[in-house]
Amino acid sequence: MHILRPDDWAAQLHEHKKQATDRLERFRHPGSYHPVFDFLFEYYPVRPSHLKRWHPGVGIALEGTPPHTEWRDYRTTEDGVTVDLASFLQRRGSSVRYISNLLRSSTSNPAHFDCFGLHEWAMVYHTDSPRHSLPLRLGADGTNRVVDEHAIKCSHYDAFRFFTPPARALNLTVLHREDQPANDQAGCVHVTMDLYKWAWKLGPLVPGQLFLECLDLAIAARILDMEASPYDCRDWGLGIVPIETPEGKAEYVSRQRELAHRAQPLRERLVAVIDQALAPLQ
Repeated sequence: MHILRPDDWAAQLHEHKKQATDRLERFRHPGSYHPVFDFLFEYYPVRPSHLKRWHPGVGIALEGTPPHTEWRDYRTTEDGVTVDLASFLQRRGSSVRYISNLLRSSTSNPAHFDCFGLHEWAMVYHTDSPRHSLPLRLGADGTNRVVDEHAIKCSHYDAFRFFTPPARALNLTVLHREDQPANDQAGCVHVTMDLYKWAWKLGPLVPGQLFLECLDLAIAARILDMEASPYDCRDWGLGIVPIETPEGKAEYVSRQRELAHRAQPLRERLVAVIDQALAPLQ
């Protein structure tokens, strides 16, 4: 058990709130809608209070009287205030083990870099009701033509489930929730983005800095996701990755590989956190 003195944990708590507030001010604007970045606070239901809450993580005890004494899943010991693993795992143990399995599987499954972000195109294929209130860069007919001219190879269920009915039949594989550990793979932009979701779901087990790093990666993944999408996001400060062209495909794969490279150490740290939390139960 590593013990933090009041001055040390107070400084870390203050810095975490400062960094979280900075991200919220840059990427979230209450009272107005941002079709790119609000996704990170709606589809992933992370409230600002979640983001600002600093957790020291497993194996850390806080001397004195930190605010954590009033928080769920914390307890006071002779070393200080620390995560109450027994309480948290009693409630969330099955979820923690599922997340552990999914993170390990997405690392060991073969990575693919040939989807070109076509999942977003499949979500608006032959529909009059796109998911986002943004103009289609190539129009409806041009968007449909891009889908028709490509092989759809989505491997992520939480993208596939939003495909339009005519697009579902075009995917290389019909995906099901129960098969997610067998299909998630580290090359997928949405699997990279989901590290932010898993860090949030692991709650007090995850140190605050790791949570923010997962958010930063999710922001980068979301930008590529939308720049390569059929939507025109230039009015919202984004560029275009024209995946219907050879140049656009090359840029997408390059950035996709970079995101996967950034994701792997974060994934490993999340797995290490889970292993540390579950170790007393082994």
